Amino acid sequence: MRVLLVGAGGVGTAVTRIAARRPFFELMVVADYDPARAEAAVAALGADGDRFRAERVDAGDEAQVAALLERHSCDVLLNATDPRFVMPLFRAARAGGAAYLDMAMSLSRPHGERPYEECGVKLGDEQFAQSAAWEEAGLLALVGMGVEPGLSDVFARYAADELFDEIEEIGVRDGADLTVDGYNFAPSFNIWTTIEECLNPPVVYEKDRGWFTTEPFSEPEVFDFPEGIGPVECVNVEHEEVLLVPRWVDARRVTFKYGLGREFTDTLRTLHLLGLDRTEPVTVPGPDGPVKVSPRDVVAACLPDPATLGDRMRGKTCAGTWVRGTKDGAPREVYLYHVVDNQWSMSEYGCQAVVWQTAVNPVVALELLAAGAWSGAGVLGPEAFPAGPFLDLLTAYGSPWGLREQ
Repeated sequence: MRVLLVGAGGVGTAVTRIAARRPFFELMVVADYDPARAEAAVAALGADGDRFRAERVDAGDEAQVAALLERHSCDVLLNATDPRFVMPLFRAARAGGAAYLDMAMSLSRPHGERPYEECGVKLGDEQFAQSAAWEEAGLLALVGMGVEPGLSDVFARYAADELFDEIEEIGVRDGADLTVDGYNFAPSFNIWTTIEECLNPPVVYEKDRGWFTTEPFSEPEVFDFPEGIGPVECVNVEHEEVLLVPRWVDARRVTFKYGLGREFTDTLRTLHLLGLDRTEPVTVPGPDGPVKVSPRDVVAACLPDPATLGDRMRGKTCAGTWVRGTKDGAPREVYLYHVVDNQWSMSEYGCQAVVWQTAVNPVVALELLAAGAWSGAGVLGPEAFPAGPFLDLLTAYGSPWGLREQ
């Protein structure tokens, strides 16, 4: 397997460090708009970096990306950029005759008149609209293959296949007890993506109603997370699982709730109130005259890069899928989860817990594709594949998952 990895930020760098220990690929080209980032990611691998090459690429330039795929004879593109670049990279992969993996899907657009009741353009709609073309080309686009979405969707498929006869509700629940020394506000993941998913109208799925939206941060609940994290207040947030799971798993209700904490949600509400979550450029004075800048990009530039926070972070992060239904005629409720301790991920890989947990899952998926354990054509989510091989291989990577009866 020859891989083009686009994006050498925190998650992309973690991908290289995880993949370097595995023998399943021949070459991984690490490409970024900033060539210094790509070169640094490869250089950090030392003697393990002989199967890696650094390149510069503009993720928004489809022709340039397709040419890079061709130049290195890559047969798969792994997208580790933010969601703005999903569609150009998705199209470039098909144009270049390569398979495609991402960890976040094409962006949504709220309903013009009833944003907190009805869906407008949903996450992934633009990608699923092209599924037939991918299938006709005999190519696979495996979408939403990070941790959430990704591993959480694998858990949903495992629950349906192995643990339940009927499923009443699937609820992805994400929480952590992470702190960052020296910062009052320092998100552990890309702030651009965090703002996008937290301030957009959350989507809920009900079998009798289909997909619909609610107010941001709706339906708060306290969820008790395992391995010492404990109770965390979780709220509805827009996320891909709600759009993916019902396509392959039969459940009466699907939700996604994120353990953000009151201080975090209040900060996001303030950014929205001030218009600092906007992506449309505004004109501001500059030393050489007026310049146009995106307020959200300014917020991102003012905050520390999450990839650099590992040495200051303490605690654990938990991603998981709560499932309620029946087995053999009796009620059952379980939580399937994956916990990463920041101290472990930093000492073992030099990566903070959140980016490492995101990065390990697409590497596992690539290895399954290389081995033929997963295969297919069209635009498919993680639920379209058997869960057992993935969970077994994740454990073999030294990062086991857990199951708690509720």
